[in-house]
Formats: sequence, structure tokens, C-alpha cells
Amino acid sequence: MDDNLFEHGLAQRKSTLGAEYVEKNLAAADDFTRPFQEAMTAWCWGFGWGDDTIDHKTRSMMNLAMIGALGKMHEWEVHCKGALNNGVTKEEIRSIIHVIGIYCGVPQSLECFRVARKVLTERGLLD
Repeated sequence: MDDNLFEHGLAQRKSTLGAEYVEKNLAAADDFTRPFQEAMTAWCWGFGWGDDTIDHKTRSMMNLAMIGALGKMHEWEVHCKGALNNGVTKEEIRSIIHVIGIYCGVPQSLECFRVARKVLTERGLLD
């Protein structure tokens, strides 16, 4: 593995998802899962997020739409928090969920709203 790509990816991952979250995930990795954690950090975060062609806010918005379309709600919650860290507003999150509803169906948008409400409430952005 390219150590520079991993280190760059680790910095990107911590910047978006929070150092505590990332360190907890890496610490929980064992011999079975560690190679994937390292490769994913280098590939997704170092190579993918390390490309400055698309800014982090836009990349977060794209991720919310794609992960929402896939219905991977645990990852959607993680990336919803990361999107807020990257400057995505609650109004933008709402608009992203509207698009998910149009293209992926109302039940999926309802799931996204449920998770977004939880994240936004935790952040003090909703009552």
C-alpha cells in the first residue's frame, strides 16, 4: 500500500468524520478487517477524497445522494454528520432527501429524514 496515500486519506477521513470516530474504527480493526480498513482509507479517502477537483462540501452532498439511493442507512448517518462538518446545511440535506424521494422512492426518503432528524437534533440544529 502507498503509505502517502494512506496518510493523506487518514487526514481526509478524520477531517470529515471526526478523529474520534476514525480512531475508534481503526482501533477496533483486527487481523481479519484491518487490511480492508487500511485499503479503504487509502483508496476512498486518499485517492477519492484526495482529488481536489470536487470540493469536500460537494463530495459530501454527492455521497449523501448515492448512499441514500443504496439505502445504507448506517453509512448515511455517518456521512450526514460528515456533510455537516464539510459545510452542508440542513436545508441542503433536506433538498438532497427530496431528490432521493423522487428517484428512489418515498420510503427511502422517509428513512433519510428519520436519520437526518436524529443527526440534526444531536447537533442542536433541530428542536
